[in-house]
Amino acid sequence: MKIGFDHKKYLEEQSKYILERVNNYDKLYLEFGGKLLFDLHAKRVLPGFDENAKIKLLHKLKEKVEIIICVYAGDIERNKMRGDFGITYDVDVLRLIDDLRGYELDVNSVVITRYNGQPSATTFINKLERRGIKVYKHEATKGYPTDVDMIVSDEGYGKNPYIETSKPIVVVTAPGPGSGKLATCLSQMYHENKRGNVVGYSKFETFPVWNVPLKHPLNIAYEAATVDLKDVNMIDSFHMDAYNKLSINYNRDIETFPVLRRIIEKITGEEAVYKSPTDMGVNRVGYGIIDDEVVREASRQEIIRRYFKTKCEYKKAYTDKESADRAKLIMEELNLKETDRNVVVPAREYSSKLKETAGKNEICPVVALELNDGTILTGKSSTTMDATAAVILNAVKHFANITDDIHLISPVIIEPILNLKSKTLNSMSTALTCEEVLIALSICAATNPMAQVALDKLTMLNGGQAHSTTILSINEEQTFRKLGIDVTCDDEYPSANLYYN
Repeated sequence: MKIGFDHKKYLEEQSKYILERVNNYDKLYLEFGGKLLFDLHAKRVLPGFDENAKIKLLHKLKEKVEIIICVYAGDIERNKMRGDFGITYDVDVLRLIDDLRGYELDVNSVVITRYNGQPSATTFINKLERRGIKVYKHEATKGYPTDVDMIVSDEGYGKNPYIETSKPIVVVTAPGPGSGKLATCLSQMYHENKRGNVVGYSKFETFPVWNVPLKHPLNIAYEAATVDLKDVNMIDSFHMDAYNKLSINYNRDIETFPVLRRIIEKITGEEAVYKSPTDMGVNRVGYGIIDDEVVREASRQEIIRRYFKTKCEYKKAYTDKESADRAKLIMEELNLKETDRNVVVPAREYSSKLKETAGKNEICPVVALELNDGTILTGKSSTTMDATAAVILNAVKHFANITDDIHLISPVIIEPILNLKSKTLNSMSTALTCEEVLIALSICAATNPMAQVALDKLTMLNGGQAHSTTILSINEEQTFRKLGIDVTCDDEYPSANLYYN
């Protein structure tokens, strides 16, 4: 894989800049946008970026950092999902706490924002408190966003309980957007100011990259990733007016900046130190780019990947037509086609070839996988295993120089599993999934040295690119993610079944 980003340089620059910002205050409330861990979008568009760069940065500053996690009560109530993991926001909060503790970071508390007695949110609060996690409940802020006098009063932010913090950097993060991070930061600033503490607010948002051109594919890829939020990148007019310098931000930050500045001035009683939304940010990711063309191409590929993802989400009724149309317009803006993704044509051509035998109306699922050496392999679904499993076995055979006619998994192992699924568990789909095949392969490896050689090659799949001619289950997608393979799908279900897919 070609590298376009210097991770080490970025970490040094970023930690230095955050510490410089902290020096101006007794305490800095730092709103963390995007993913704190497993930032796969950043990893894809910035080849060389560590998906856990942010948490490693915080680990480096762990003596000075504590963390508050926000989650919107409404998101808990409607079981909002984090798409890349296939888990709900409340479950993601639990995962996040465990991961932060694994990096020796101090989790202060969880804030349930815009809480109004929602039953599911109340159950989640009880679950956290019974595990010893401090929980704070914030109601919707009266007067927000227009009545600044009401917002900055005992009836506005003053109604929220004060969160006791002790370290100079308080990171406020969340499972996803709209979780109330900003309101929590401002509420804390209000309470801290009443206690005579000099505190500040900053924002750490990786995208859009403020010092990269507006129409750079890297910034356009951010728009493709947030079509459901209707985010649009814009030139920061406030920054241009103040410094006569071009800077990129997104519409929501620019639109809310005048109100945000007034709120901060009302809280502190002083003129705001920030003259633009860009001023508020501390992100230095743009300084880690070392090969612009590599980043451009990676970003173009990410736009295509997001287009496929949005099409599938529309098919599943997870998103609206406006989002699907927006994803298509972004593709057209950069003159990109579906087939610019290398694995799309081989997958579709093989599926079409299978339909010639099976019949035009038959669905013939195929997965194509491009390896890091440029080789493209395919696998098809059968009564024995799914296309995902077939292509993974073909890939490890390729790396281990094992011919196609050799079976890595003994029928003695496969047959009992198929019988278990069909006869004992009464499963409607008996074909082995990718994960089941890998488990079977690991069992065979205990007695078959060739299977062990193939199993050892799994790590070589990391960085692979795949495309499926049908929509994959969330479990199949997760298995590919764990293997480090980026997969896209055509918006067609693998069967006519509504539930047993």
